[in-house]
Amino acid sequence: MTERKPAGMNFESWVDKQIREATERGAFDNLPGLGKPLRDPNAPYDELWWIKGKMERENLSWLPPALALRKEAEDALTEASAAYSERRVREIMEAVNESIRSFLAHPPPGPVLGVKPFDVDEIVRDWRARRSAQP
Repeated sequence: MTERKPAGMNFESWVDKQIREATERGAFDNLPGLGKPLRDPNAPYDELWWIKGKMERENLSWLPPALALRKEAEDALTEASAAYSERRVREIMEAVNESIRSFLAHPPPGPVLGVKPFDVDEIVRDWRARRSAQP
């Protein structure tokens, strides 16, 4: 659509002609978002809407390193409590402890971690207690 509107031609009819010709060429076939609802027109404007959409489509997230490691530690505790063996509990917790120690040795800029390495033996004792309490 690099051509200019001819002089003397009604603007609306020129636009309609461009749309009709593009439709005939199939330029509007299989466009992304076909059949999907439009964004909420009453939603407040967000300058980063396209970045957020891209991250959502690609299943990405970004957190400052300290917050990401806090989340990793929380997930490790959850995974360890559901682990099938004591060895697996130790593997999970030792891996997250290694990440925590590395972070504490070389803290990046940003919020403080607020988490210290876990006592793996204590977590294993808790895991055993929960396992023995289950019928």
